[in-house]
Amino acid sequence: MAGARKFLGTGWTSPLRFADGRLETASADDCVEQAIWAILETAPGERLMRPDFGCAIHDLVFETPSAALVGQINRAVFTALTKYEQRIEILGIEVIPDEESDNLLKIEIDYRLRSVNSRFSLVYPFYLGGGANAQ
Repeated sequence: MAGARKFLGTGWTSPLRFADGRLETASADDCVEQAIWAILETAPGERLMRPDFGCAIHDLVFETPSAALVGQINRAVFTALTKYEQRIEILGIEVIPDEESDNLLKIEIDYRLRSVNSRFSLVYPFYLGGGANAQ
Protein backbone atom coordinates (compact mmCIF):
# COMPACT_ATOMS: atom_id res chain seq x y z
CA MET A 1 0.00 0.00 0.00
CA ALA A 2 2.92 2.36 0.65
CA GLY A 3 4.01 2.07 -2.98
CA ALA A 4 0.48 2.88 -4.13
CA ARG A 5 0.42 6.06 -2.01
CA LYS A 6 3.83 7.03 -3.37
CA PHE A 7 2.34 6.75 -6.86
CA LEU A 8 -0.06 9.58 -5.94
CA GLY A 9 2.91 11.91 -5.93
CA THR A 10 4.24 14.90 -4.09
CA GLY A 11 4.04 18.51 -5.20
CA TRP A 12 4.02 22.07 -3.97
CA THR A 13 1.01 23.12 -1.98
CA SER A 14 -1.62 25.21 -3.66
CA PRO A 15 -1.60 28.06 -2.94
CA LEU A 16 2.15 28.14 -2.43
CA ARG A 17 3.14 28.32 1.25
CA PHE A 18 6.45 28.53 3.00
CA ALA A 19 7.51 26.84 6.22
CA ASP A 20 10.95 27.34 7.73
CA GLY A 21 12.04 29.17 4.57
CA ARG A 22 11.11 26.26 2.27
CA LEU A 23 8.17 25.65 0.01
CA GLU A 24 5.66 23.29 1.62
CA THR A 25 4.70 20.14 -0.25
CA ALA A 26 1.58 18.02 -0.35
CA SER A 27 1.70 14.25 -0.71
CA ALA A 28 -0.61 11.39 -1.59
CA ASP A 29 -4.31 12.19 -0.94
CA ASP A 30 -3.64 15.89 -0.33
CA CYS A 31 -1.70 16.15 -3.59
CA VAL A 32 -4.65 14.71 -5.54
CA GLU A 33 -7.17 16.96 -3.78
CA GLN A 34 -5.09 20.05 -4.53
CA ALA A 35 -4.79 18.95 -8.17
CA ILE A 36 -8.59 18.70 -8.38
CA TRP A 37 -8.92 22.22 -6.96
CA ALA A 38 -6.35 23.52 -9.46
CA ILE A 39 -8.31 22.02 -12.35
CA LEU A 40 -11.62 23.45 -11.14
CA GLU A 41 -10.21 26.91 -10.39
CA THR A 42 -8.47 27.28 -13.74
CA ALA A 43 -10.41 28.54 -16.75
CA PRO A 44 -9.27 27.20 -20.13
CA GLY A 45 -6.91 29.73 -21.66
CA GLU A 46 -5.44 30.97 -18.35
CA ARG A 47 -2.27 28.90 -18.60
CA LEU A 48 -0.07 30.17 -21.38
CA MET A 49 1.80 26.90 -21.95
CA ARG A 50 -1.31 24.72 -21.52
CA PRO A 51 -4.20 26.77 -22.94
CA ASP A 52 -6.66 23.86 -22.93
CA PHE A 53 -6.05 23.05 -19.24
CA GLY A 54 -8.87 23.81 -16.81
CA CYS A 55 -12.60 23.51 -16.36
CA ALA A 56 -15.23 25.18 -18.54
CA ILE A 57 -17.48 26.06 -15.58
CA HIS A 58 -16.02 29.56 -15.71
CA ASP A 59 -17.94 30.13 -18.96
CA LEU A 60 -21.17 29.59 -16.97
CA VAL A 61 -20.69 32.21 -14.24
CA PHE A 62 -23.30 34.60 -15.66
CA GLU A 63 -25.93 31.97 -16.53
CA THR A 64 -29.35 31.83 -14.87
CA PRO A 65 -29.77 28.96 -12.40
CA SER A 66 -31.73 26.15 -14.03
CA ALA A 67 -31.76 22.40 -14.52
CA ALA A 68 -29.93 22.93 -17.82
CA LEU A 69 -27.18 24.87 -16.00
CA VAL A 70 -26.80 22.05 -13.49
CA GLY A 71 -26.32 19.63 -16.38
CA GLN A 72 -23.74 21.91 -18.03
CA ILE A 73 -21.79 22.26 -14.77
CA ASN A 74 -21.89 18.52 -14.18
CA ARG A 75 -20.65 17.81 -17.71
CA ALA A 76 -17.88 20.46 -17.53
CA VAL A 77 -16.57 19.14 -14.20
CA PHE A 78 -16.72 15.50 -15.33
CA THR A 79 -14.95 16.29 -18.61
CA ALA A 80 -12.16 18.31 -16.97
CA LEU A 81 -11.49 15.85 -14.17
CA THR A 82 -11.48 12.77 -16.39
CA LYS A 83 -9.11 14.53 -18.80
CA TYR A 84 -6.64 16.03 -16.31
CA GLU A 85 -6.77 13.89 -13.16
CA GLN A 86 -6.35 10.29 -14.13
CA ARG A 87 -5.49 9.15 -10.61
CA ILE A 88 -9.19 9.27 -9.73
CA GLU A 89 -12.41 7.60 -10.77
CA ILE A 90 -15.41 9.89 -10.47
CA LEU A 91 -18.21 8.19 -8.58
CA GLY A 92 -20.67 11.07 -8.70
CA ILE A 93 -21.09 14.79 -9.15
CA GLU A 94 -23.98 16.66 -7.58
CA VAL A 95 -24.70 20.37 -7.99
CA ILE A 96 -26.60 21.69 -4.96
CA PRO A 97 -28.02 25.22 -4.56
CA ASP A 98 -26.93 26.85 -1.31
CA GLU A 99 -29.81 27.46 1.10
CA GLU A 100 -28.45 30.82 2.29
CA SER A 101 -27.08 32.35 -0.92
CA ASP A 102 -28.92 32.53 -4.25
CA ASN A 103 -25.67 32.97 -6.18
CA LEU A 104 -23.84 29.94 -4.74
CA LEU A 105 -23.94 26.40 -6.07
CA LYS A 106 -22.05 23.67 -4.24
CA ILE A 107 -20.46 21.11 -6.52
CA GLU A 108 -20.01 17.88 -4.58
CA ILE A 109 -17.60 15.47 -6.19
CA ASP A 110 -17.34 11.90 -4.93
CA TYR A 111 -14.27 10.09 -6.21
CA ARG A 112 -12.08 7.07 -5.64
CA LEU A 113 -8.30 7.05 -5.76
CA ARG A 114 -7.53 4.31 -8.26
CA SER A 115 -4.24 3.13 -6.78
CA VAL A 116 -5.44 2.66 -3.21
CA ASN A 117 -9.20 2.22 -3.69
CA SER A 118 -10.00 4.93 -1.11
CA ARG A 119 -13.13 7.07 -1.45
CA PHE A 120 -13.22 10.83 -0.94
CA SER A 121 -15.64 13.69 -1.29
CA LEU A 122 -14.85 17.30 -2.13
CA VAL A 123 -17.23 20.28 -2.18
CA TYR A 124 -16.32 23.10 -4.54
CA PRO A 125 -18.18 26.43 -4.17
CA PHE A 126 -19.28 27.88 -7.53
CA TYR A 127 -20.48 31.46 -7.43
CA LEU A 128 -22.86 32.77 -10.07
CA GLY A 129 -22.87 36.42 -11.10
CA GLY A 130 -19.16 37.07 -11.19
CA GLY A 131 -17.69 36.06 -7.86
CA ALA A 132 -17.98 35.44 -4.17
CA ASN A 133 -19.09 39.02 -3.48
CA ALA A 134 -21.81 39.18 -6.14
CA GLN A 135 -25.29 39.73 -4.78
